[in-house]
Amino acid sequence: MTWLITGGAGYIGAHVARAMGAADERVVVLDDLSAGVPGRLPESIPLVRGSALDGDLLKRVLAEHAVTGVVHLAARKQVGESVAQPTRYYQENVGGLATLLDAVAEAGIERFLFSSSAAVYGNPDVDLITEDTPCAPMSPYGETKLTGEWLVRAAGRAHGIATVCLRYFNVAGAAGPELADTGIFNIVPMVFDRLTRGEAPRIFGDDYPTPDGTCVRDYIHVADLADAHLAAVRRLAGGATGDLTVNIGRGEGVSVRDLVSLIAEVTGDTTPAVVEPRRPGDAPRAVASAALAERELGWRARRGVREMVESAWRGWQLHHPEAIHG
Repeated sequence: MTWLITGGAGYIGAHVARAMGAADERVVVLDDLSAGVPGRLPESIPLVRGSALDGDLLKRVLAEHAVTGVVHLAARKQVGESVAQPTRYYQENVGGLATLLDAVAEAGIERFLFSSSAAVYGNPDVDLITEDTPCAPMSPYGETKLTGEWLVRAAGRAHGIATVCLRYFNVAGAAGPELADTGIFNIVPMVFDRLTRGEAPRIFGDDYPTPDGTCVRDYIHVADLADAHLAAVRRLAGGATGDLTVNIGRGEGVSVRDLVSLIAEVTGDTTPAVVEPRRPGDAPRAVASAALAERELGWRARRGVREMVESAWRGWQLHHPEAIHG
């Protein structure tokens, strides 16, 4: 088989591409490089620069590389940006997906994996979020991911495509320093950035109904996430039919305050965090039930939060030589 990975030069995508390549899966990457970095990919993986919105390019790539399965990771993914630019998010996230699915159907490809998000759930008041927890996204980004799931399943039914949708929880860490997240949008690099600039980490709200008053989240190491993709593509390659939607998380919650304290230990910078007002829409607790992924994919997370922070810090120091050295 040959798998096309859209967005495969991005932070998550490069981990997925490398994991699949290391497992002897044939891979080709399509990335517009708006967030991707070519150097994250080994020379053995072909990289085509382009967008999932370019239907002619997609048809050409699928044919020239004899693609038999697709892993669709390419998307815009910043919640705040999606609130400010909702039409852009729908155009790129949903429009790009629709264009890709048309090309996939025309090429007769029968296997498709879609990168979704826990953002589809919104703010559920449950201890563990299962795949049956009602979806009520609270941002255009989350809406595009839920709409994307609907579209993937509908296209699968219409064209006989076996599909898997993976709902990621909070991704962190790096398999190697060169693969680290270079954006400053998620909590771990946000804290690193504050410390590097000599500023205190920020905690948004400490009056939530949780043990220490701060939000509780489920963090997943990006290398474990890549392994989940490998398990999913092997399920698809093994002749699976129909559709499957699963959470990808550890099934364990970590409070923001505990995470910030762990970052202080790892970096050696113990600057006390400052508490600021709550951000609109933040759920008190968002922790996955990971049971279905283990049952259906034979996958479970193996790496802990400390390993996520330590590996992310090594990557941060590589990309930010001015960073403190703890």
